[in-house]
Amino acid sequence: MAESELDKLLAQRHKDVTLFDFEGKKVPCIIMEEKRFDEIMKAIAGKPVSVETNLNILQDGLGHVFVKITLQFSQGQIEEKVLLYANESFEFFEALKETSLLALSSPHSEYGSSNVFMIQLPKPERTENALEIIKKGLKM
Repeated sequence: MAESELDKLLAQRHKDVTLFDFEGKKVPCIIMEEKRFDEIMKAIAGKPVSVETNLNILQDGLGHVFVKITLQFSQGQIEEKVLLYANESFEFFEALKETSLLALSSPHSEYGSSNVFMIQLPKPERTENALEIIKKGLKM
């Protein structure tokens, strides 16, 4: 990855992630802009919804690893893409592997108790494989 490409990806990364306790487990949470979170919630409210979740891992062989998370909602024709810098958010991906849960929230939510949308990932082995690729990319 050339220096300019790295700088470009670093500028595009989403920095607002956290972990919160849910029934004794740490759940990874992506904090979205309030307006966007509200748009998504209004589009899916009261409807049965599934969310296809893909993790695309980008690495340069020099220890820089980015993960593009794509969320495709079955309702509302919603697709959300979030780029995370795994070097800064490794615990996020460890928690994702452990729980197979991903939460979305707004900045003003009470994480773990209100205004949080939880996604159950159906194939835990995918998160396990992703974590192994991330570890290798980070040279851990």
